Amino acid sequence: MAKIITGIEAAAMVKPKDRIMIGGFLVVGAPTHLIDCMVKRGTEDLHLIGISTDYDQRGFGRLITSGQCRSVSLSYIGTHKLCMDLFTRGEMKIEFVPQGVLQERIRAAGAGLGGVFSPVGVGTQVAEGKETLVEDGKTYLLEKPMHADFAFIRAHKADKYGNLRYRGTAMNSNPPMAMAGKITICEVDEIVEPGEIAPEDVHTPGIFVNYLVKRPEGMEE
Repeated sequence: MAKIITGIEAAAMVKPKDRIMIGGFLVVGAPTHLIDCMVKRGTEDLHLIGISTDYDQRGFGRLITSGQCRSVSLSYIGTHKLCMDLFTRGEMKIEFVPQGVLQERIRAAGAGLGGVFSPVGVGTQVAEGKETLVEDGKTYLLEKPMHADFAFIRAHKADKYGNLRYRGTAMNSNPPMAMAGKITICEVDEIVEPGEIAPEDVHTPGIFVNYLVKRPEGMEE
């Protein structure tokens, strides 16, 4: 059974140098209450993993704007002006990963795989230092699994066992991240009793979820 805690309690678990996956894309499906609590806590020297930096004052990007993030692994930074400036000045370390490859590396970590082979980046700087595989005359790069100390994710509904149901495009990165974090903390709109989510409607089984945090009522998306 997943333990129900507050956002402040969740933020207090994170230590400097931890790697944190944050679900969502351009704030949609992002655990914004958990992010707010992290900003209030002020833990620094973090490595963040996600699809995008979101915005300077919204979502994932708040942890960059607050100066708590030392490096990131993601696909897109174009909506975060400060992050682009920091990267241009050499003050932010960024591992750019194509979105599909990012998702597969996260999925591989959650599934216990040693990595995945992808044709993306063959013959470019992306291929430098990576193992290759030639299959049917086509070259692939070995992309290693992407692990994290924590996965901060967002779901619409959870039961007290931690079974999750997402809504809309929150399905984009939250499900694979739920499996890949050593500790998975899910921000949810609603927590219901076991059995109120039909088995066929469970998107992430509770076995992957350690903690639930109830999102404050009326909080802006």
